[in-house]
Amino acid sequence: MANNKKKKMRNTIILMVLIWFVVTLPLPWLFTGDVDQDQLFTIVPIIGLISVPFVVLGIVWTLKPELTT
Repeated sequence: MANNKKKKMRNTIILMVLIWFVVTLPLPWLFTGDVDQDQLFTIVPIIGLISVPFVVLGIVWTLKPELTT
């Protein structure tokens, strides 16, 4: 039973991380082509680095919800 709970928690965390990175990507720029490839290769890693603390906070608060109070 505990193993099933761990798998569910792991899947929830993975889903949250994926949603966060997809939401923070500059998707309009990818579809309209207003940004050069060089700029895109600069912007995407910056967004990824900025997102890391928020992903870590989401994981910690999912594992230890008592830290939010």
